[in-house]
Amino acid sequence: VLGKPVPAIGTTTFRMPYTPVPFGYFAGYARGELFEPERRTAIHSWAEAQGAVFEDVSLWKRARYFPRGSEDMHKAVARECRAVRNGVGIFDASTLGKIEVVGPDAAEFLNRMYINAWTKLAPGKLRYGILLREDGFIIDDGVIGRITDTRFHVTTTTGGAARVLSMMEDYLQTEFPELNVWLTSTTEQYAVIALQGPKAREVLATLVEGADISGAALAHMSMVECRVAGVPARLFRVSFTGELGFEINVPADYGRAVWEALMASGKPYDITPYGTETMHVLRAEKGYIIVGQETDGTVTPDDVGYAGMIGKAKPDFVGKRALARKAFAEQTNRKQLVGLLTDDPTLVLDEGAQIVADPNQPKPMTMLGHITSSYWSDTLGRSIALALVRDGRARTGERLHVPLLNGSAPVTVVSPVFHDPEGTRLNG
Repeated sequence: VLGKPVPAIGTTTFRMPYTPVPFGYFAGYARGELFEPERRTAIHSWAEAQGAVFEDVSLWKRARYFPRGSEDMHKAVARECRAVRNGVGIFDASTLGKIEVVGPDAAEFLNRMYINAWTKLAPGKLRYGILLREDGFIIDDGVIGRITDTRFHVTTTTGGAARVLSMMEDYLQTEFPELNVWLTSTTEQYAVIALQGPKAREVLATLVEGADISGAALAHMSMVECRVAGVPARLFRVSFTGELGFEINVPADYGRAVWEALMASGKPYDITPYGTETMHVLRAEKGYIIVGQETDGTVTPDDVGYAGMIGKAKPDFVGKRALARKAFAEQTNRKQLVGLLTDDPTLVLDEGAQIVADPNQPKPMTMLGHITSSYWSDTLGRSIALALVRDGRARTGERLHVPLLNGSAPVTVVSPVFHDPEGTRLNG
């Protein structure tokens, strides 16, 4: 501006740092690929080689679906669903959180944490557990197996593993310090392979050593320690699809080897790998909830139809006092989990869409609830949806409406269990 060279004007007073420092130095290692590290299961490389399309679930990369040829997601998922319902499917469930609860007071500790009872669960048996916050709302769920009198294998949701372990440690150290219990995260210790479908037992039987996996010997919600493909395993008879199912827990380093052995054994049955999208459809057909999807931090066990799980004789558990509050006891219009069927069977509703009684009501409209899950069901040949609706169970058979960008979609309130409500296939 002055028209003079810099040396004639001079510079400002030098202050630290004397040389420029790249902003990356301040960010440290948390940049580029390390900004949000990706977690991969032991079977990830196999799925990648098969052309799987992945999605992010928490920090994990999970196979969403396995397209063949020119298939889009819709066609691939429909094929995978048919395979599980009619034959056998294989699914990588390794991302499930896993916590080892060990000690003389392990059963008592779980009894105080979860809504249902654990002290009388026999070794070799499984039970589905619901975990609440202190305010009485669902925070997590999972299947828990009793290995011995003093050892439990606890599973959590994929995104809830660290949260649940932290919550358990907090209560153990501050509220129940008298209990003799140790908690260990084993999420990375085990690869988990779900084998689901009417042909699952035939595929698995040739690879199991040291256990009888017949229906009589290993009933639904039972477990056994054995070897699968020569590898030590915790074998769970459990299903998230509504079909005959097993979950095979093996040391993670052997995960891919056991997976490939199962694929080879299942070849005569046209075994089909399936991804998270198919898992979502299959569980929705059975009305199984996913915490964080059918729940939003304001949902109680009764809201999703699980009030019967609450241990009535238990003196206490996390959230029990909250459930007994007058606000809960006298509230008659809580949102409850229901199923919805659209008049147009080809219309798949948008998840999160609102539900109203009168689509012509002037704005602001009275919202009765919202869609939590919505899919095309190849099994039923039509769309299905799960929703949280005020006084939902009392509205069974009632016609409601879902506002769309243009007009609205009439729907009928039905049971959230769309497929095999008697559970005959589950107990095959």
